[in-house]
Amino acid sequence: MIPLRTAPIVLTLAFAVAPAGAQCPTQASHVVTDFPIHSMDRPQPPVVTPAPAGAPVPPPSDAIVLFDGHDLSQWHSADTTAPTGWKVKDGYLEVAGKTGSLETTRGFGDVQLHVEWMTPLPAEGEGQERGNSGVYLMATFEVQVLDSYQNSTYPDGAAGSVFGQYPPLVNASRPPGTWQTYDIIFHRPRFAVNGALQCAARVTVLQNGVLVQSAAVLTGPTAYKRRPPYAAMPDKMPLLLQDHGHPVRYRDIWVRELPDAAN
Repeated sequence: MIPLRTAPIVLTLAFAVAPAGAQCPTQASHVVTDFPIHSMDRPQPPVVTPAPAGAPVPPPSDAIVLFDGHDLSQWHSADTTAPTGWKVKDGYLEVAGKTGSLETTRGFGDVQLHVEWMTPLPAEGEGQERGNSGVYLMATFEVQVLDSYQNSTYPDGAAGSVFGQYPPLVNASRPPGTWQTYDIIFHRPRFAVNGALQCAARVTVLQNGVLVQSAAVLTGPTAYKRRPPYAAMPDKMPLLLQDHGHPVRYRDIWVRELPDAAN
């Protein structure tokens, strides 16, 4: 992770909408601070073998397709004004190292996001230097992408982690060179008119059909070796895919916008 400014599952989930004035979380779980950030003393997540990868399936009828394997019309470079150097080939999108991250041309708030990714084979490097990338909600909150198959790192930086905050509940990684899926439910933070935090962001993540984050309450933006506090932000911001210098591949990316109701 660098600080920044398959058999996919189609989730059909029901959400309880809090009534006006209802309480919503502003404080993260004590689990976040049980260990220092990026501590190797934290226990490694138990390994769970997921189902084998399969071919992509069509998205739901109300989904916004962000990448269908053909072009980057829904994306632009996040870090530079130059055209992206990321490669589109054979139905996938591949990170071109040191060309900058990609972000969507439109912004999103509360979403259901589906994205598939593959780390390089043969695997090279170890720890954070093996198949590193990231999926960022609102270009701010990272769900880590990493080759975590038989590759130990600090648990709050493993695949399926909320980077620097929550390790995955389990390690549900497939081997490198295999397609993996994230299905992410994200509720954006809410702020008062004066900029004070009213509701913290929350995220639920399934990796390869296995629950790895369950309504995790985020402490603020994700970052390397620090936990920045919340600051007022727009209701909608782009989704972002990180360039960490490794040729990670992506495919079958779609999003469903969820009702923008109180958390």
